[in-house]
Order: sequence, then C-alpha cells, then structure tokens
Amino acid sequence: MNKRAIETTDILKALSNEQRFVIVGWLADPRAHFPEQQDGDLIDDGVCVGFITEKIGLSQPTVTGHLNILANAGIVTSKRIKNWVFYKLVPEQLNEVIAALSKCVTQISERDRSVL
Repeated sequence: MNKRAIETTDILKALSNEQRFVIVGWLADPRAHFPEQQDGDLIDDGVCVGFITEKIGLSQPTVTGHLNILANAGIVTSKRIKNWVFYKLVPEQLNEVIAALSKCVTQISERDRSVL
C-alpha cells in the first residue's frame, strides 16, 4: 500500500470516534465554539485543552488521549503555552482526505456508468 493511502486510513480511523469527530468540528471554527482565551489566540495558537475538556464533558486525560490520536494522524498540532497545551486543526490534511474520497467516489460512479 502506498504512503498516502496509509496516511488517509490513519486519518479516517482517527475520525471514526464520535468525540474526536466532534472535536475536529469545533477546531475547524474555534471562534464559534470557544470563548477567547487569556493565553494564546484561538486561531493562531489553537484551543486550550481545558476549554475542549470542559465543552466535551470528559476527563482531561481522556481528552488528551483523543487529541494525541488526532495529532498522531496529523489532523491537529499541539503547542505548549505556559502550563497549557493548545490544539490547532491542520486543514490541509482533511482536504487531502476529502480529495482522496472524492476521487474514489468519482471512479466508482464512472465504473457504474460504464456497466449501464
């Protein structure tokens, strides 16, 4: 299997968990889902893990585990500011997965049309 296919599979696996999928949605538009932060800009630096933990209603270790899975898949990056870790979406990764899925759907549609 080629490297891009493996990366795409890793991203889809990371997104297959409901809580992680919701977190990614929030990080896609942080100003709409989180209050301004004392340290770090929501867009430039990302969202503090404390805000994510509070909003999703899970323990901080559980949320950190979910965010680590997303980071390992390349969907988010993390940045430490003072005593907190901030997470930011990597939209290019998601765009590549969307493009790969779109290509698959197109190929399937073309194949199905040729059968008719």
